[in-house]
Order: sequence, then C-alpha cells, then structure tokens
Amino acid sequence: MPTTSAPRPAKRPTLADVARASGVSVALASIVLRGAEGASEESRARVKQAAADLGYRPDSRARSLRSRRSRTLGLALALGEPLHAELADALFAQADAKGFEIILGATGRHRDERRVLNTLIDAGVEAVIGIFPELPATQLNGVAKQLPVISLLREVEGLPSIITDEAAGIEQLVNHLVQLGHTRLLHLDGGSAVAAQQRREAFRVAAERAQAAAEILAAGADDATAFEVLRGYLETTSPAQRATAVLAFNDRAALGARRALDLCNLGVPGQMSLTGYDDSEFARLAQADLTSVRQDVNALAEAAMQAALQATGASSIHAPHLVVRGSTAEYIG
Repeated sequence: MPTTSAPRPAKRPTLADVARASGVSVALASIVLRGAEGASEESRARVKQAAADLGYRPDSRARSLRSRRSRTLGLALALGEPLHAELADALFAQADAKGFEIILGATGRHRDERRVLNTLIDAGVEAVIGIFPELPATQLNGVAKQLPVISLLREVEGLPSIITDEAAGIEQLVNHLVQLGHTRLLHLDGGSAVAAQQRREAFRVAAERAQAAAEILAAGADDATAFEVLRGYLETTSPAQRATAVLAFNDRAALGARRALDLCNLGVPGQMSLTGYDDSEFARLAQADLTSVRQDVNALAEAAMQAALQATGASSIHAPHLVVRGSTAEYIG
C-alpha cells in the first residue's frame, strides 16, 4: 500500500527573494529593510511591499551570530499572578521599542525558579529580568557573574533591584481605613510571595503609628487560601472582637476574602471594609469594586529594561498610590 508523506513546509523567503520580487539588488533591499539611508522613496515602497507580500522576516538567529549578540532578554515570572502579566505586557512594549525580543520563563508548581532561570540562560539571553520571591540571593548573585540579572519587585543585595515602596502603599491603606473610623485592622499575610514580608512589617508599623489594633493572619497570595483563612477567623472570633477592616495581601487574595465575608453574611463595606493591593484587573471588576494600591507598572518595566541594557544597572524605588473604590466605607459601630 503506497505511503504518503506530509507536504514539505514552504521555504522561508530570503532577502534575495525580496530583491528579485521588487526588481532591485540584494544590497539595496538590505538597505531598505535595515532602515538605512541610500534608497529612494520609490525603491523603499517596492521593497517593503514585496517583503510584505512574501511574508519575509529577517533571520534573527543569523543576525545574532554575525553580531555576537542575541538581542533577547529573559523574563521570569509566576503563572496566575495578574500583576506579573501586566508587567510582562509592559516589558514586551519596552523591548519592542529597543529592538529586543523577550523569552518568557514561567514559574509554577512544576517549574521552580532555579529551573526557569537555567532555561533562560541556556537560551542565550543577554540578561534576565525576574520576579524571584524564594531563590536565595547567593544563587542570584552567582548567576549575575555570568550575565546581568535584574530583580523585579524584590530587593536583592548585590543586584539591580526594581521595587515598589511597599511601606508607602501599606501606610496609605492603613491611614485611609483609620480616617474612616476603623480601629481594628486585620492583615491577610502573603506567605512566601514576593514583597509579603515588606507588607507585613509595614502593616505592623503603620497600624502602631495610627494607634489601631493590628492582627496578622498567615495566609497566602491566592484566593483559595485567603478564603479558608478568613472563613476560619470569622467562624472562631466573636463579632465584638473581630476586625472591622481586612487588608488582603493582593487583589487576588481579596477576592477570596470577599467570598468568606459573603459566606458569613457580612456585607462589604457595610459591615466589613476590604482592601487589596496591586490594583490589578481583579480590583477593577465591577463586582469587586475594590479599594487597592496601584503599582506603577509602566515605570517599573521601563526601569527594569534600562537596568538590563546598561553596563551597570541601577536599582530604583517607585511610588505607589491608593485607588479608593466602593469596598471601603466609614465604620459605624
């Protein structure tokens, strides 16, 4: 019985193909496609049209071999984190503007930070921008001896670190709630998530300064954990002793906290005020209407890109700001 083979893929269009289709020399086609001077407007139009018709794209691998530069950056972040996705999108825009590509390495339950970092190094990137909440500073600094490593959202001694002023963000939340008359505050801690320790410590300091009673519950950065932890707290704490406002570690955790409050028939914000952090897409949902702290995603991405491309990358701290929505209101005891 005769066998059939799959059709061969069409050959990738070459620069010579573009030159032939547009009726110019290969040298002139190269000038046009590199955006260099030396070609008439008519020739430029013909070459660009031919390239578009043929689906021509420059071979970045060949170009990098000639220049000994890959013009690619590695980006390590966590799956399922809305803020990380927004940062990635902003970094892609920054890379495009500077003529770089980004190889994305996603961490998750089955891919730890070290494995992702090694994969990006093996891919030949020129630098790595990463959100590494758990990888020891010694390991990150060891990698930085091979190529630049930029720490995003976490301050790492010895590395350029692009971070948000977490203390300022938490202080804005605490002051906002205290001004609304809340004197018993509860923080759902982010566990081992990036910036969790900074927010936890900032909450304790800000609450003490505002003379508010402060309680911290070990939770996590996800909605399921926040739901379980807050539900347990509400079921075992008498109404007279409960906090009147909950500060969730991030917006995702705030959604889980909202479910727990709904389950216990506690209205938001009538009986309990609720805040998040990051001002991610979750906070902006109409059904959430969540008071949150906005991190300056574009400024963080721009600073991380600059640090990655400079010979001596610089650290920077970026100011957040409070976004007040309908999940917080005046406390009426």
